[in-house]
Amino acid sequence: MTVHTASPQVKTAPPGRDASAPHPAALALRALWARPAARKLLILAAAAAVLVPVAAATHGSGTWPSAFTVDLTKPLTGASDWIIDNRDSHWAFLYFFGHVSGAIIGAVHAVYTVLLALGWAGVTAAAALLAWRVAGARVAVIALASFAACGLLGMWVPTMRTLALMIVAVAVSVAVGALLGLAAGLSDRTFRALRPVLDTMQALPAFAYLLPVVLVFGIGVAPAVLATVVYAAPPMARLTALGLRSTDRGVLEAVESLGATGRQRLLTARLPLARRELLLGVNQTIMMALSMAVIASVIGADGLGDRVYQALSTVDVGSALAAGIPIVLLAIVLDRTTAGAASPSPRRLWAGVPQGGTGGHNPTTARTRQATAWAAGVAAVTAAALLAGANPWPAGWTVTIAAPVNDAKDWMVDHLYTGLPGIGGTADLAAHYTTWVLDPLRDGLQALPWWGALLLVAALAWLIGTWRTALTAVLSLAAIGVLGRWELSMDTLSQVVAAVAVTLVLGFAIAVPAARSPRVERLLRPVLDVFQTMPQFVYLIPVVALFGVGRAPAAAAAIVYALPAVVRIASEGLRRVNPGAMESARSLGATGGQQLRQVQFPLARPQLLLAVNQAVVLVLSVVIIGGLVGGGALGYEVVFGLAQGDLATGLTAGVAIACLGLMLDRVTQPTKGARDGA
Repeated sequence: MTVHTASPQVKTAPPGRDASAPHPAALALRALWARPAARKLLILAAAAAVLVPVAAATHGSGTWPSAFTVDLTKPLTGASDWIIDNRDSHWAFLYFFGHVSGAIIGAVHAVYTVLLALGWAGVTAAAALLAWRVAGARVAVIALASFAACGLLGMWVPTMRTLALMIVAVAVSVAVGALLGLAAGLSDRTFRALRPVLDTMQALPAFAYLLPVVLVFGIGVAPAVLATVVYAAPPMARLTALGLRSTDRGVLEAVESLGATGRQRLLTARLPLARRELLLGVNQTIMMALSMAVIASVIGADGLGDRVYQALSTVDVGSALAAGIPIVLLAIVLDRTTAGAASPSPRRLWAGVPQGGTGGHNPTTARTRQATAWAAGVAAVTAAALLAGANPWPAGWTVTIAAPVNDAKDWMVDHLYTGLPGIGGTADLAAHYTTWVLDPLRDGLQALPWWGALLLVAALAWLIGTWRTALTAVLSLAAIGVLGRWELSMDTLSQVVAAVAVTLVLGFAIAVPAARSPRVERLLRPVLDVFQTMPQFVYLIPVVALFGVGRAPAAAAAIVYALPAVVRIASEGLRRVNPGAMESARSLGATGGQQLRQVQFPLARPQLLLAVNQAVVLVLSVVIIGGLVGGGALGYEVVFGLAQGDLATGLTAGVAIACLGLMLDRVTQPTKGARDGA
């Protein structure tokens, strides 16, 4: 009998492929997994496949679930009522907050008295002397012309009041910021603990913490100074910590090997080596303090800010500009002076050493020359003050610009608001921007499921950062929902995204010629200085006149405010591209456009991403001011809370804006280590 056995069927590989080779799908999956970005998305997709059905079935796919919302109205209202009831009797107000307020008021009054005693000639001469000794003759001329312009505009007394307030506020901000930065620079644990605090201080809108400051200190100079300190101290703290933490390790080891104590290492090595960062911190603190001049006037601070705020209420753009120009001039003088102190070139002038070098120069002679120069300068200031007398600017030496500026504004409104061929006018542009851009974007974000928004933010943050970055961004967005401000936040987010897109298009278009032509850069610099330092309230008036009331003028004001920073950062990044790479591209016959797309943009990617981040932060900072002109959403909530004394409404909306800013920061700023899939 013959037994037939079935021979096993051998699977043959498709023609052209080895049977032992892995399947193409496995190879594709393995190649995909090897890429960090794809690996992150696959992990996130797997987690979403498990969690999203549960979340959708439990809490729906619409707006933020009410079960996850916490109402803080009752506790915040109770805290506000307790402060009001006990402000005149509780020991904390009588023996602590009262003394703090009195010290601030006394300091501002003392500085203002000194400025008045010097008179217009003494103050102008002192400013020119300080600028000359710190930053050179050119900055001294700028200081002299700037203070003279403040007088010519009839704003000498308001300028002195603002200057007195800023001197005290900057001094306190520098002291507080330096102490915080010192602690963060010397301790890693303190640095990690302080970072979210500083982030909150910078991201929380000034209007949001004006209300609690007013509740505790009342209306006047003291709350204005303290609100300015909260806003202006973080840059000093950050840059102080950066300077101390970036000290050369070799220098520290050499000093330590000589037996120096920790205090000696700090005073003789770390602080001197961090001098540039410290002076840059002072510079940034001054600029941010001046940007608070108008906002501080809302709670009773007198000076230039009060003049601008009053002009806004009467829609008087000429008077607002006359008060805004001195703020810009003060900012430019202080910026150039502190920047000159931070740069190495004027250091020899400061020490009394000739620019030619130090070889063979006697230190004693240098100190003698320095003392002589200072004595001569002080004598000149004193003589100027005595000759002119302790008087403000002479009344006959003033120029009125309000009428011609208002006439120019009226002409622009009459000829640009409607009737332009092809586009209709600025009113039609505003309507089209609102209908075609803002409304669809807002409706789309508000229709997005709450879990979809969290998932999208997690994906964006993790792609450019680490899992910690993604977690921070998701928690920040979730906190907005917990506070009950989800719908309003989506409205605000739509305005921010649209304004940032326009800002980046305009900013990069301007940055390219500025980076390629030194002449264009020199022409743009004063224009950018004016746009960056001019109070937003000043150009808010003509913007409202041209575009009407609504979300469009709020976006226009935000674009004007954020555009200078984007242009500066992007042009600097494009300008500093490796010259060797540019020369290689030119030698290969690349055109100007090819050099820009294939060399400059890729090599300047970190600076361009920083420009995107700064555009987001600066546009978001104008959200509340946009609420004053019909922007609505979170900005209006903060303004309403401040106007009505409603701590719950104003503070929760302000915290929601801060959370929105933190989330946007994390999804627009790449994190070190992201390429490794951390």
